[in-house]
Amino acid sequence: MRPRATRILLLCLSLAFVGYAAFALSPWPSALLIRLAFGYGASKTGEALARHVPADIREQRDIRYGTAAEALLDIYLPPGDTQGRPIVVWVHGGGFVGGDRKDVAPYLKILAGRGYPAVALGYTLAPTARYPGPVLQANEALGFLAREGRRLGLDPRRIVLAGDSAGAHIAAQLAAGLTGKDYAELLGLKPAVDPATLRAVALFSGAFDPTAFDFSGPFGNFLRAVLFAYFDTSSPLESEQITEAAVPRYVTEAFPPSFISAGNGDPLAPQSVMMAQALRDRGVKVDTLFFPPETEPKLPHEYQFDLDRPEGKQALDRLAAFIQAVAPRRSAP
Repeated sequence: MRPRATRILLLCLSLAFVGYAAFALSPWPSALLIRLAFGYGASKTGEALARHVPADIREQRDIRYGTAAEALLDIYLPPGDTQGRPIVVWVHGGGFVGGDRKDVAPYLKILAGRGYPAVALGYTLAPTARYPGPVLQANEALGFLAREGRRLGLDPRRIVLAGDSAGAHIAAQLAAGLTGKDYAELLGLKPAVDPATLRAVALFSGAFDPTAFDFSGPFGNFLRAVLFAYFDTSSPLESEQITEAAVPRYVTEAFPPSFISAGNGDPLAPQSVMMAQALRDRGVKVDTLFFPPETEPKLPHEYQFDLDRPEGKQALDRLAAFIQAVAPRRSAP
């Protein structure tokens, strides 16, 4: 082989090794790629939702609830008096490594249009944040709303804690910690609100038990990447923290009434079924919206954000009906 060709071959092999090492030894390359993909998908979803957003929603943005740079929240208020209305506090998804509170803004504005004040929580993403940092930040945000809610036009006595995908895990884990003293101690969580103010939980397309993930196939590579970023381990099944993050194992009978849904084409759908069953086994009131796996169309991950589908509209209607049933508006004192 000629010297120049040898040098080129060695350079290519070196670059390939460096690329492999970067992905194998650091969570950052995969996390950044996933973040870009989620950002692109969220922009398309937001564009499609825009036509459904009411025009008379009041907004308060970039409200700081904590010291971290990402510890900000946005509030979307319906027209008229908001006192006595339950608050929907939403934790966005993004595989723990991506997403933004602004991604769920159109959907929360639509919920506000139905009469429910909505709050979008920002939190620090992995790998900058490590487990259970976002859970503790969400707890901090609830404490802020408890103290400052009335000043911001909210009634913090009745909170519906909601989330999608990774945000559903964060919301469910926080709810389990707020309503279970032993689990709170395990997480290092000091509840910032009275658990009685948490009236309900709404969980869409969630990942609730990482010990039950199927790591085979291309989706398995994605799961390994996000767990590496969030839990700082390349051997997820050997991590005690990942076992601790298996929320269905730790829920108690005090867990709030819950609405749980996932699409029949969502690879995470079994996680939602598992979570719903764990809650029912403990006597928790659970309302679910699942679709037979054999039927068409196959509804993808985060199907609920597609309001051009009848199933997306159905999910929104069921969510609104659930909130009205478990936390109806009450007269302000």
